[in-house]
Amino acid sequence: MSLESIERLLLENAAIAYEGDRAEPVSSLAHALQCAQLAEWAGAPAPLVAAALLHDIGHFIETTGLADADAGDDVDDVHEARAQPLLTRVFGPAVAEPVRWHVAAKRYLVAVDAGYGAQLTPASVHSLGLQGGPMSVAEQAAFEALPFAQDAISLRRWDDQAKLPGRPTPALDYYLALLHELRLVN
Repeated sequence: MSLESIERLLLENAAIAYEGDRAEPVSSLAHALQCAQLAEWAGAPAPLVAAALLHDIGHFIETTGLADADAGDDVDDVHEARAQPLLTRVFGPAVAEPVRWHVAAKRYLVAVDAGYGAQLTPASVHSLGLQGGPMSVAEQAAFEALPFAQDAISLRRWDDQAKLPGRPTPALDYYLALLHELRLVN
């Protein structure tokens, strides 16, 4: 897969309301654009803005040996793992690793921030249970030691805020230009 494949996945799945029966109130593309915009507003470096845009692309990647994306909303589709090989190959770790760890960041934040879980949407609470629930103390320490843990936490917080119907954002082409600038030359 290539950058063109990423563009195609974003466009082909733009209208999908992810999370099955517990769908968020925005389409997958609106969510991705809002997340990238929040990262940009926060002054995040370009690779983290790209990670914010692409953090859920794994929902649309079919990967043999991982959970079935069409299994419904009672199975964790491990979308963060599905995206990892593609994002690493096309962009490198500064984009791929925050995406890889954004689900773990939710588990981490629920464990360490008493008020965090209360602001999660019903879909996010449901997926948290499928993804392992709050981290144990040992898991927290291991997560904190990861090189991109802080980026993953920032991405997670933008992810949680990027679910407002009708919020205006730049068009996808705006962020596709950023992706083209960041891609690795192979």
